[in-house]
Parts: sequence; C-alpha cells; structure tokens
Amino acid sequence: MKPRVRVLLFNSAIGPLDYSVPDGMALPAGAVVSVPLGPRRIDGIVWDGDSDAGDVVDSAKLRPVLAVHDVPPIAQPLRRLIAWTADYYLAHPAAVARMTLPTGSVLGSGRSLTEYRLSGPPPARLTPQRAMVYDTLGDAQASVRELAALAGVSEGVIRSLVQAGHMQAVEVTMDRPYPRPDPDYLAPQLNPEQRAAADRLIGSVKSEEATPFLLDGVTGSGKTEVYFEAMAEALRQDRQILLLLPEIALTQPFLARIEARFGATPVAWHSGLKQSERRRAWHAIGTGDGRIIVGARSALFLPYAQLGLIVVDEAHETSFKQEDGVRYNARDVAVMRGQFEQCPVVLSSATPALESRVMADAGRYEALVLEHRFGGATLPDIALIDLTKHPPARGHWLAPPLVAAMQARLQRGEQSLLFLNRRGYAPLTLCRNCGHRFKCPNCTAWMVDHRLSGRLACHHCGHGDPRPAACPQCGEADSLVACGPGVERIADEVAALFPAARTAIVTSDTIWSPQKAAEFVASVENRLIDVIIGTQLVTKGYHFPELTLVGVVDADIGLEGGDLRAGERTFQQIAQVAGRAGRAAKPGQVFLQTHHPDAPVIDALVRGDREAFYAAETQARRDAGVPPFGRLAAIIISSEDQNEARDTARQIRASAPELDGFQVYGPAPAPLSLLRGRYRFRLLVHARRTVEMQRIIRQWLGPERLPPGARLAVDVDPYSFV
Repeated sequence: MKPRVRVLLFNSAIGPLDYSVPDGMALPAGAVVSVPLGPRRIDGIVWDGDSDAGDVVDSAKLRPVLAVHDVPPIAQPLRRLIAWTADYYLAHPAAVARMTLPTGSVLGSGRSLTEYRLSGPPPARLTPQRAMVYDTLGDAQASVRELAALAGVSEGVIRSLVQAGHMQAVEVTMDRPYPRPDPDYLAPQLNPEQRAAADRLIGSVKSEEATPFLLDGVTGSGKTEVYFEAMAEALRQDRQILLLLPEIALTQPFLARIEARFGATPVAWHSGLKQSERRRAWHAIGTGDGRIIVGARSALFLPYAQLGLIVVDEAHETSFKQEDGVRYNARDVAVMRGQFEQCPVVLSSATPALESRVMADAGRYEALVLEHRFGGATLPDIALIDLTKHPPARGHWLAPPLVAAMQARLQRGEQSLLFLNRRGYAPLTLCRNCGHRFKCPNCTAWMVDHRLSGRLACHHCGHGDPRPAACPQCGEADSLVACGPGVERIADEVAALFPAARTAIVTSDTIWSPQKAAEFVASVENRLIDVIIGTQLVTKGYHFPELTLVGVVDADIGLEGGDLRAGERTFQQIAQVAGRAGRAAKPGQVFLQTHHPDAPVIDALVRGDREAFYAAETQARRDAGVPPFGRLAAIIISSEDQNEARDTARQIRASAPELDGFQVYGPAPAPLSLLRGRYRFRLLVHARRTVEMQRIIRQWLGPERLPPGARLAVDVDPYSFV
C-alpha cells in the first residue's frame, strides 16, 4: 500500500482529492505541491485529515503527487485560519487557501526575475503605441506585463521593443535581505496615559497572550506611538509584526513613519507591488526575514514564520470588509488569527466599530483608552452651519461662515481642509432641453462627471465615455447641466473665491498609489498647499500641524445610506475628518454644513458626546436584534438574464427553511439591480445569535442547482446593502 495524502487544490470547483506519495518524497501537512488534474497540472496544499476514500479507491489507482515546491509548508495555525474563514463566511476552502499564495510566480524555481527598462533615446520613427511607451514609462523598470499595463499598450509592443534592442534586460534577485529594524532606534517620550497602555501591550507580547485589545483613543492622542512600543517588544522577541492599513494610499507615508521609528523600511504588501517586489516580500515573510509587514487586508493570509503581534489600524474602517470573492472582514479574521497564532491583536481607532465596543464591554476584548491629545493639543471646536439659515450663494456650495473662516486661515498662512465624500465634478448630468440623464449601460447608476479627465464615468463598473458637446438624445448643443457637487466642483469654487490659494484634490482618482500619497503629504508638510479638497481618503491617519480648519461640505450625505450602519458611519467619518484639525500647537475649528441640525448624529458631534451617541446606537441595535445582537447574511443571485435571476431567487426563497429565530426576507431587486451587466436580486437572512446560521444556510443552499447563467453569493455579516 502506497502512502496517500489529501490535497486541497487551488480550484474552487473541486474539493480535496487524494493522491499517492512517490517513494522518497516527504509530504508533511501544509506542504505546497503540484499534482495532476486531468491533463493539467495544478497546485495545492497537503491538507489535514484522513482520507474518506480509503475504502473506495485503492492506493495503487491514485495518481501520484508530481512535485513539492521549495517553500516552507503552510503552518498549522494558518491552515486552521483557512478552515475557519471558509466555514464562517461560507466560502470554498480553496478560495481562501489561494490567498496564501496570491500569485503563481512565488512558487517559481528561480531566485531571480528578469525586468526591463528603456535604454537610450527613442528611435527617429515611432508607431503611436511605441510613442505611448516612451511618453509614459520614463525610467520605470518592471516585467513585460507590468510595463504594458503602465503604458496602456499590448504586451506585444513591449516585446517588440525588447527584440529591437530598445529595452534593457535587468536581472532582479529575490534573495536580497530586508534591512533589520532596530526596536530601540528612536524610542519616543510617552505621556503617562500612553505609557500605561504601552506597558500593557508590551506585557502581552512578552507572555504571548492571545488577547484582542481595543486601543480606543481620541484623534491625535498618539495611538500609533503606543502600539509601536508593542511592535518594538515583538522585535526584541525575534518575532514578526503584521500592521494592517485600510487604504493602499496610506502605505508609503506610514512606511516612512515606521522607518523613522525603527531605522529600517518595513516590508510592504499591497496590490500596487511589482511582481518582483511581491515575490521577494512573500519569501521574506515565509522565511522570517521580513520582520515588520505593512499591508492591506490581503496581508492577513500570508504564511508568517513567527507572528508575534497583529495591529489593525483604523479598525473601524469599512474597507476592511472584502466585498467580492471571499467576503471576509479583515478586522474579525485578524482576531481569529491572533487566537490561532497565540499572539495579541490590537484594534486601534478613534471611533471604534460598535461591534468592537460591545465586545470590549462584554470582556471579550481588553479596552485601552487614551482620552487626551498628545503634547497639550486640544480637540477642535465643532460648530454647525444651518444651511436653511445661512445658504450659499446661488450656484455655490460653501456657506458664508465657512468662506469667512477660510479667508482668515489664508491670511494667517494656515491650512484648510474641505471634506465631501463624492468624487468627480457632479454626480449627475442631464440635458436642460429634453431632460435626458446619463446612465451607465452596465449598472443601475448615474454617470459621474469628471471634468479633470473630461469623461463621464461609472463608479461601480468603471465604464467611461468622453463628455459630449451635445445631448445624445435630442442633439442640442451646450445643453448639459451638472447637478450637485463633487470635489472637483468644490475646487472650482475655491479657485473662484481665492484665486491665489494653492489647492489639492485628494481622491482615489488623484492619489492612486503609495507614491502619489507620499508626494501629497510632502507638499502639505512643506506648506505648498493652502486648501485640501478631499473625500474619505483624507480622513485617515494624516497629521498636518498647520491644518487648523476643517469644513464638512455636506454632513447629511452619509445619512442617506439607508442601512443599519448609516448613522455610525456618518459619525465615524465626520469625527475622523474633524480630527485632522488642530493636531499641534494651533487650535482647530470644524464647521459642519447641514440641512438637518437636529439629527441625532449631528447633535452628538457638535456636543462632543460620543458616549451618548454610542449608547443610543447600541440600544437601537439591541431592540432590532441586528448586529452585534443578532446575525445577518445576504444572499445575492445574479444573471445576465433578468428573468433568470428573478426566477432563481424565487426558487431559492421557496426552499428556505422555516425555523424559530431564522427569518428570510425577499427576494427583492437589489438597490443596484444591474451591476456590471448582471441583474441582481437579494434575500436577507436575519437570525438570533444563538442560531447556527451558517450551518442552516449551508444545508439550505447546498442542494440547490442553479441555471447555467445564474450565480449565487453569500455575504455573512454584510456591510454593503446595495
């Protein structure tokens, strides 16, 4: 009898399969292997558990494992995390496991990669595509595929330049070690409140406690310096640190901050990395050479050799929830990884998620509270501008009191920030002659006017068209009207009001990479910008000493969400952006423009009564039996055929179990009933906390057979209801 192993294949359509072990091949659990599947070769992980096919398939009939990849085995704590995530979020284990090896290139046999860069001046005659390459690439160096994507041309154009000798091949080694961070490189001076919190975290790192901490501190209280001390202790214990950030754009400024504290640049992990950078980082993480890893949520599933601390910065951020593929919440999965790895987890936030506060109140998380700003700085004053009493001038969006405050800051040489969580110039464009509205052909959404790029764009599927000169419906020229403001329109108003003011628009359209974020931060710190106009991207983590005024252009916009977290999100977002003001010696001031001054969220923000807001929100959730006091799961059925999607949703609803404490609502068309060319219907499951919701859903949906064009997705603990 040949030995056999079970292999979890990186294919979500197939469960684990059994293979025989060739003579002389060592296959511990977690080994990454290559196996045959039909005529193909596929990778997978040697999985835990005995074969359940031993009495069905003779070992002699099993196909053998082809090869073992030269990478460390996936350790047991990470395998447990994969299994837990798949079970909790009703995902296929293969889809979760695939995140541990995000690209096949990390399994390559070589220890180097070939990259290319332009060499010498351009030839005298260039095709339009080659001209684009020379216009856009500059001194960029990357793989053929990455260079083609950067230049917006096909890979064939790049290859032709290589063959013609216009691009130089550069061998990039993966084995370059990362610089070693020094835990004592630049130790900070902490105030007593910070020191007490830091000492508690240091003790948990030393004793390898699997304790989740809620580090709850007001904006500017120095939470980062506190958890940096815990990171320093993990380094002294020769263990790795994972620091999760909610936005890729924050990565570069944060890397510089870590380098200043520990004397070495940490390992970055995000989607903006080149293939060679990703491969080098993955191997450094797996071998333990990478000590401090800073990344987006996907970094949570990497195979750390010796994980000693996990920090989730801005832990309240909804961007930690993955909205496609495996729909997991990185904040909650981080806590589970800490349990499996036996290491502390720090959830850091000035506006914690209500779920985290409830866990702390129940004793499941340990709360560490910082009530004061660092260095004697004070929290900014928050004042209302009632737009029904102080309306902006016709065709404008900034009320007179806010304009006057901006003028005062400009005269004093201080900086201002205008916040509006709406990209582009205007959210809707229509024809004043015939009333035609520009809709996305692929989604139930209006096309957003982007004047900077001269395009109308859909923010859901990315479809874009040039902004026409005439209405496509009636042909009338110069008849298109922009309705409502976006940040670009606010920037135009600022330019008209203050022609000499230097402005910066900060959105995902303008700050799309860590490098762009670093350039923006440097410009603000060097006093090259007077007024920042930005979306939620400016609410996170930035510290600008000369920024003393924040104006929230539309404080009501977040209340239009219509879901259970609309009020909480509005409170968090405005509190975070308000916290950018007055973070140093100069006091800050915040103006909230609103049409609803009596709204509970707005009232709590102005009075600075955070606890009253959280208490009311907690009671409302408890009364409704919704998270964290109940369970929710969304079931989304989609198809390119509207009738097929609707009929499939009705079929699934008809087979729903009738159980006490388990209710199913719908189906109903999703608010975005057409998304990326697919019609969508939703069902909502509402269950008591004591009900085994995942088991019931699995038993309910498991036998369902969908039509060929229909897809079904389950979102446990949904954050988006569109």
